[in-house]
Amino acid sequence: MTIIIILVIVALLVFWGISIYNRLVKLRNNRENAFANIDVQLKQRHDLIPQLVASVKGYAEHEKEVFTRVTEARTAAMNATGINDKIAAENALTSALAGLKVSLEAYPDLKANQNFLQLQTEIADIENKIAAVRRYFNTATRELNNAVQTFPSNLFANMFGFKKEPMFEIPQEDRPTLEQAPEIKF
Repeated sequence: MTIIIILVIVALLVFWGISIYNRLVKLRNNRENAFANIDVQLKQRHDLIPQLVASVKGYAEHEKEVFTRVTEARTAAMNATGINDKIAAENALTSALAGLKVSLEAYPDLKANQNFLQLQTEIADIENKIAAVRRYFNTATRELNNAVQTFPSNLFANMFGFKKEPMFEIPQEDRPTLEQAPEIKF
């Protein structure tokens, strides 16, 4: 009788361990799926940037440094591998695009150009979608990190190589620029 009770307890512990492991795998896969959604939006963003740069170049020939930075950041973002590398590269691209937006304020004729307006609308739409999927990604990352760091799942996480993953956040040095309200002139 004692052996049966011990076997039942061991079986319950094994099933409990399997359940924790499977939950960790589901959370990791959910995070990877969330980043795949970001990748789709980033691909669209990468495809629109050359069109935007080409549209603007004619109006702002002397702003080559800004265009070079945007183009280089886009290339780095497209060539990044791994979630963490892509996060860093996309943050650099976001920063470069913010610099482009500031430079564009000096060209009122460009703002009236229909092609530019359409591209600007598309970029704004993509940026909004990226923000939404980033929030979803960060939620998935938070759930995984909570499971990896809380008892008892942290025991299994450490045993099977699950670790705390970084969020997709705006770098500290870019926060003052992005948190500042835009200046609107008529």
